[in-house]
Amino acid sequence: MQAACFVQTIKERCRVCYTCVRECPAKAIGISEGQARVIPERCIGCGNCASVCSQGAKQVLDGTHDVEALFGRHAAVAAIVAPSFAAEFEECPPEAVVGMIRALGFRYVHEVGFAADLVARGYRELLEHPPYSHYIASTCPALVGYVERYYPDLVPRLAPIVSPMVAAARVLKRLYGPGVPVVFIGPCIAKKGEAASKELDGEVAAVLTFAELRQMFSGAGIAPDTVTGGDFDPPWSGSGGLFPISRGLLQAADIREDLMQGEILATDGRTNFVEAIQAAESSSLDVRLLEVLCCNGCIMGAGMTVDTSLFWRRSLVGRYVRDRCRDEERRKRWEADMERFRDVDLRRKFSPYDQRISQPSREEVTAILARMGKLRSEDELNCGACGYDTCVEHAIAIHRHLAETEMCLPYTIEKLRDINQQLEESHEQLISTQEALMHSERLASMGQLAAGVAHEVNNPLGIVLMHAHMLLEEAGEHPEWKEDLDMIAEQADRCKKIVVRLLHFARQNKAVLRTVDLGELLRHAVKAYPFPANIEARVELRIEDPVVDLDPDQINQVLTNLFGNACEAMPDGGSVLVTAEGDADAVRFAVADTGIGVPKDNQAKIFEPFFTTKQIGKGTGLGLAVTYGIVKMHRGDITMVSNSDPSAGPTGTQFTVRLPRRSRDE
Repeated sequence: MQAACFVQTIKERCRVCYTCVRECPAKAIGISEGQARVIPERCIGCGNCASVCSQGAKQVLDGTHDVEALFGRHAAVAAIVAPSFAAEFEECPPEAVVGMIRALGFRYVHEVGFAADLVARGYRELLEHPPYSHYIASTCPALVGYVERYYPDLVPRLAPIVSPMVAAARVLKRLYGPGVPVVFIGPCIAKKGEAASKELDGEVAAVLTFAELRQMFSGAGIAPDTVTGGDFDPPWSGSGGLFPISRGLLQAADIREDLMQGEILATDGRTNFVEAIQAAESSSLDVRLLEVLCCNGCIMGAGMTVDTSLFWRRSLVGRYVRDRCRDEERRKRWEADMERFRDVDLRRKFSPYDQRISQPSREEVTAILARMGKLRSEDELNCGACGYDTCVEHAIAIHRHLAETEMCLPYTIEKLRDINQQLEESHEQLISTQEALMHSERLASMGQLAAGVAHEVNNPLGIVLMHAHMLLEEAGEHPEWKEDLDMIAEQADRCKKIVVRLLHFARQNKAVLRTVDLGELLRHAVKAYPFPANIEARVELRIEDPVVDLDPDQINQVLTNLFGNACEAMPDGGSVLVTAEGDADAVRFAVADTGIGVPKDNQAKIFEPFFTTKQIGKGTGLGLAVTYGIVKMHRGDITMVSNSDPSAGPTGTQFTVRLPRRSRDE
């Protein structure tokens, strides 16, 4: 059996839409690494893939070079033309088509239709004489290839009669001898495979599709108005010209498809022919002759170039045959030729070419479906987007290395959605990291600036403060100076506190972690802080295990800053509640006040250095920046919830600090 590849994929044009997979009845299209390819051993040459590919990515093996080589090697070359030419060349009369074919270099131009008449008679005699068996018509080479590959047990049921193409070649061998090569011209790609079959031993030298014939006409500059028309060389055809139409064989053979008797059945089309063969194998189809065409008749073959409808093509072929059969002189000549060539050998044999692949087990199919996210029967959408009718068929194709999981559109969409979600999360993390890095760089640069400022200011400030207090001690002799000196000393003390805060901000060193009782730390901090008399401070511990690793000095600084902010937010008094809770991984403590709250517009900037909501001269804007830095050094988080609108509920602010319970070094 010949396994030459008559259809190939042009990778650059293929958009991997899986249309060819869907339309291939033999499932001879494999998808590997996202690329469609035709598997030669499995291809039956029906040409469906080439017909449906909107990108022109399927390339049929070109037969024009073989024909040109025959012209160069032989003095005479004969052409046999399929009856469906009448549907292909609607724009010109049959005589012009014959003239153009002769102009290419063919000495003899014959109709295949006469050979179809011989084949039709062969089928009628096959059914009329014993043994009375069950046959599958072998006129369609794609159907024959399908049976040989995928239903080899049905090969003995293939009618042992050649196709009209081969019968025509044998008639011409009788007329002109074996030295004249025969070229078939028609609408069928599968004819290329049939001609190359070893069983036929080169009886047909080359095959041209109508598309290739038009290509040769164009290359040679041949048109209907540039040639002298002529008739086909005899023998002429009769009703055999109906073969390219579904059930044409039955009419040409005068075989009746009686629905009541059910002995004859004809069908066509990609889906119907597969189902018919399946029924024949299962013995549920008990007919004496099953006529099957892969296409909707040869007039719809992949080698046609026109885009007219099936019914118009049927009309054109029927009209051509009708006109030929009305000519009485032709009819008499046809009857004589039918007797003349009665003894032409129409027999042939077929051989199995088993391409079946063993079925995977149910467990293997289930595992493949699970890889595509189909864990339940409800997950099997059977949408057909992959090119297979069901999800199970797709899974079987994956097991056979004919398909990939990525062909499943719902699975791919879900996978892309997950990847997109991961990218979004990664993008958010990158943004967060970038912001943290920029914040860290700003803190570092401002820390260096703060340290420099504090160092430069600290020495002269100390002198000013010392002399201010000395003057205050001596001011008893000059009471009129005391008020001014008190102002100088007060503002100098404030400057000293600012310098201390600058130094704290600049010296955010690495935390020195110790195992500490958080409850004791909070109680001690509240007790040590000088809350005003009109502010009540209390501690509530909601934590069973208060032990945590932290730097107590730095956390005390955090608490001091938070307490200070709380007190300044409650000039008329209020309360401060310090709470603590935790779990196995982290502890949380919160400082909540009943103050005036922070406006929403300011909440996003609350941890920025030098940002303050206090009046000018009342705050440095470093307290919460220092607090934020200390918490981050502990690998923790600090958040704030605040309400400054009395109409929305009680006003106040709560800072919550979350710290890991154990250091990462453990």
